[in-house]
Amino acid sequence: MDRLRIATRQSKLALWQAQFAADELCKAHPGLSVELVPLSTRGDEFQSAPLSQIGGKGLFIKELERAMLAGEADIAVHSMKDLPAHLPEGFLLPSVLPRHDPRDAFISQRYASPAEMPAGAVLGTSSLRRQCLMKQQYPQLTVRFLRGNVQTRLSKLDAGEYDAIILAASGLDRMGLEGRIRRRLSPEESLPSVAQGTIGMECRADDHEIADLLRAVNDPDTWTRTLAERAMNARLNGSCSVPIAGFAQLADHSIHLRGMVGWPNGETVIRAEARGPADDPEAVGDQVGREIIERGGQEILDRLADEGHGA
Repeated sequence: MDRLRIATRQSKLALWQAQFAADELCKAHPGLSVELVPLSTRGDEFQSAPLSQIGGKGLFIKELERAMLAGEADIAVHSMKDLPAHLPEGFLLPSVLPRHDPRDAFISQRYASPAEMPAGAVLGTSSLRRQCLMKQQYPQLTVRFLRGNVQTRLSKLDAGEYDAIILAASGLDRMGLEGRIRRRLSPEESLPSVAQGTIGMECRADDHEIADLLRAVNDPDTWTRTLAERAMNARLNGSCSVPIAGFAQLADHSIHLRGMVGWPNGETVIRAEARGPADDPEAVGDQVGREIIERGGQEILDRLADEGHGA
């Protein structure tokens, strides 16, 4: 194979990620020609409502998968945190690229950290996970819905609509906007989203030649961490409609996974963690997911489903 077409969203960040993947593939396969196929997705078109109300993060990938099925693209490149816990039948995730900074980034012109923000100050985020964790630690803050691409969110902050916002540090780094970050929040302050900071490549499950081509650039450590985090998410049947976090670290041939499920207003947060052999990350992820459910997480999932948030 000497030509590859990559389906991608049209945002600057998505195009950066797709080009990064293209460059890595070209390094691994000299002579390979790669073309980006930018597409508009429903997730990008509807910016006025939370994703949990309009169909979830799957809205970012359905058009990319349609393009692969239609023969208009060979693979799709995703932010892994946008990929649903369960891939649709007929699709495969053969590889992930080395993980960038998985932490959340606090951005503000007025304050150096969430702890410095006074009662009533407005913090912007589109993530129920971030909303939950910030409200749990700083109940005095007003957390307000914020969607849009990175530039749109920063412009709303600069216009004074928010006192601070939280974005993924990896996205800001990739776009050369690391100077906007006032504080990179530690996992203890804000446990990252499942696979945050990771770029994944998806293809059709029956396209074995392309799957092998993608596996050549797979990063083993990131792959192991991704499998653990996604296994936990799959056990919880996680979506953007539920505040879920999962963060795995590797050390001495073992994997340590921390996970949480919470109520959006932060009133209840269920946490669990486990360690296990790095060669069986999915078992560790499944264990953390089961422990969260046993400690009361299932009640949160059920309540959100009953109230129409979905699970």
